[in-house]
Amino acid sequence: MLVVDDEQLVCAHLRTILGAAPDVEVVGEAYDGADAVESAIRLRPDVVLIDLRMPGVDGLAAIERIAGFADPPRMIVLTTFDVDSYVLRALRAGASGFLLKSTPPDDLIGLVRVAVAGHTVLSPVAACRLVGIADGPAQTRQRARGLVAALTGREREVLSLLGAGRSNQQIARRLHLSEATVKGYVSRLLVKLECDNRTQAGLLAHEAGLTDG
Repeated sequence: MLVVDDEQLVCAHLRTILGAAPDVEVVGEAYDGADAVESAIRLRPDVVLIDLRMPGVDGLAAIERIAGFADPPRMIVLTTFDVDSYVLRALRAGASGFLLKSTPPDDLIGLVRVAVAGHTVLSPVAACRLVGIADGPAQTRQRARGLVAALTGREREVLSLLGAGRSNQQIARRLHLSEATVKGYVSRLLVKLECDNRTQAGLLAHEAGLTDG
């Protein structure tokens, strides 16, 4: 894991918390967005835990750049800011989750594990804001619904479960498919929906009102 925050004390604190887990290794720290991108290239972490507000290249710009890698890591925002614009911009940029720094240490470790397993992880406040997307701008909803309308029934089922934060394994179990088949569906969905990653596809599912509990 790569930890990114412009406060070195915060990075040290997170390293202590996460390093206590036997299955989590913090391979490096970065203190601004540009450093985060360089460190992600050099260290190739599986997960990047990143703040948003930093001097120079901010967290959102860093997430966009890292998401463009051939095999990008899972990126989780950990910040003190939870306004709608930050949540949506981070997820659309390629983040796999949005958590607040007030998240208890044990919960943080557990949520990192969940993100690595392929889920989208959100703080309760961020989750509420995401659900509210369905009441967002009419143009956004209309575009999302237009894209979804072109999907097959099975593709809609897979997308619905992506919107609910399900992993490939869970989708396979739910729809009685193999994981390889689900991976194929997800890959085709990303192309059809013009999304860069499964988190963006899940976000579009919410925008289209296509969600599954």
